[in-house]
Amino acid sequence: MYREPENPTYAYVDAFVEELARAGMQHVVISPGSRSTPLAYSFARNGNIKVWMQYDERSGAFFALGMAKASRKPVALVCTSGTAAANYFPAITEAQLSRVPLLVLTADRPPELRNNGAPQAIDQLKIYGDYVKLFVEAALPEASEDMLRYARTIAGRAFGTALAKPSGAVHINFPFREPLIPAPIPGQPLPAVEKRNLEAWQGRAGAKTYVTLSQAPRRLAKPELGNLAQTLSSQQRGVIICGAIDEPELSEQLVKLAETLQFPILADPLSGLRTGSHDKNLIIDNYDAFLRDEAIVAGFAPSMVLRFGAMPTAKPVLLWLKRFSECPQIVVDSGDGWQEPTMLATEIIHADPTLLCRDLCMQLADSQSTTENSWLSGWLEASHLAHETVQAIMGELDEPFEGKIFTELRELLPEGAILFSSNSMPVRDMDTFFSSTDRNIRLMCNRGANGIDGVVSSALGAGAVTSAPLTLVIGDLSFYHDMNGLLAAKLHQLNATIILINNDGGGIFSFLPQASYPENFELLFGTPHGLDFRHVAALYGAEYTLSTNWHTFREAVSSSFAKPGLKIIEIPTTRAQNVIQHRRFWGPIAERIKAGVWSRL
Repeated sequence: MYREPENPTYAYVDAFVEELARAGMQHVVISPGSRSTPLAYSFARNGNIKVWMQYDERSGAFFALGMAKASRKPVALVCTSGTAAANYFPAITEAQLSRVPLLVLTADRPPELRNNGAPQAIDQLKIYGDYVKLFVEAALPEASEDMLRYARTIAGRAFGTALAKPSGAVHINFPFREPLIPAPIPGQPLPAVEKRNLEAWQGRAGAKTYVTLSQAPRRLAKPELGNLAQTLSSQQRGVIICGAIDEPELSEQLVKLAETLQFPILADPLSGLRTGSHDKNLIIDNYDAFLRDEAIVAGFAPSMVLRFGAMPTAKPVLLWLKRFSECPQIVVDSGDGWQEPTMLATEIIHADPTLLCRDLCMQLADSQSTTENSWLSGWLEASHLAHETVQAIMGELDEPFEGKIFTELRELLPEGAILFSSNSMPVRDMDTFFSSTDRNIRLMCNRGANGIDGVVSSALGAGAVTSAPLTLVIGDLSFYHDMNGLLAAKLHQLNATIILINNDGGGIFSFLPQASYPENFELLFGTPHGLDFRHVAALYGAEYTLSTNWHTFREAVSSSFAKPGLKIIEIPTTRAQNVIQHRRFWGPIAERIKAGVWSRL
């Protein structure tokens, strides 16, 4: 609804904010500050965009990132001038690399107060470099018709650009002169109502956006599609690999393509393929557990690889691909990106992945093989044997084991839940131990930059915007990095269950070559901290449970979903024992597969 502005600054900023609301903006995360007053007030009084206050810009940016990731819609960020804008940088980096739409609105000093020692003024022009899709240095506010059209136009352009594939962050830097409050400015009266152009002042009639950016999906032309279909259908040892990708309709179409080609699908936990109602008969979800053995790797020599999304989490997949570097590898990317760090790809296809799978299935409709495929059956049996072995060993583990958290959560999480994983060891354990399920459980992680910062805030943002039951699995160092993010749960009365794995340091380094050099290992890599996280729970008003056995864990997790507020369940483990427990799986899995599968490969 149009609101009469008080002065030229607010006429300009109100027009900008109103256009964002018309475009579909629903959420803005604001951190307090003086120079950003016009933006903050305009958002707060708009009424169609929900304001989320976050006192710390770094946490606020990751909170907005989680909201945008979960909702698949742009979320706005507002901060004051100076280093406040610099604190957004880590989350903006993650947004660009993981293709999450953000609209970053930084307030700034006007040009006459830059580079001359004015307080709280840094160079904010293109501060985020290539990590944003678009940078705009907004014009100084005016209430002329041309400038109001300009404000509405850049709002529509920014929203559309952030959302267009590949999605990412857009940065608009707003210079504001004082006064900053919404009061009439002496000597700067607004034009009389009867002299105004209504489209410039109040927007287009019928609540239409002033300008809309539309993007048509990319599809292969018929000749290229035919060539690709012929190439794929001629392969007897083809594999589909699907890494992190957020395409809700892809799963069903990709499964149909795999069935047509008789290719197994190596599905990363962030692919969306492991959970939901679609058919999972050809999905391999535990390849990380058996592509560690050289004999198994040699037996699974592919003739063609078709890959979707980012590179999978599991390093054994990368090593397997490098082992067969001469194998043709086709990478499908929905945007203009280049998600191909292996330098092994023979072809990059920029096309909508869902439509490509659908078009290929139609092209291959009459060519589906009905004969037994020993290549496919070998993968499926290897996966089955790995599942059996994991379950048998898990059943023998009474003591805390970090990997077992995910086998337990697979059974405990309710329909529609979000499971957010931290980086380092948790996402790798999710990859190995969270097997497929027909329940709709959304698996999430910040895998763009693979960082451990901002994880708490991102997870809480994802839960806030969806109202889905949220569970976060996080290590102690990642938790420490973003403890101030817990304030969002208290401020906004969010419901969340945090499973805190406390091995008193950086557990992943115990699996890396650095562990072979014990001198100074603890100082530089183990990094023990000795923190008592019960006090953190008390500080932020969270319910705290220390879980030292699986009975307590199951009870705490199950009951947490029925309780409001923040719940922290801490599981103490030891880094050295965790390495031993993980390695307990690999040998038996490899031996069972080699004994049971090799005769048919």
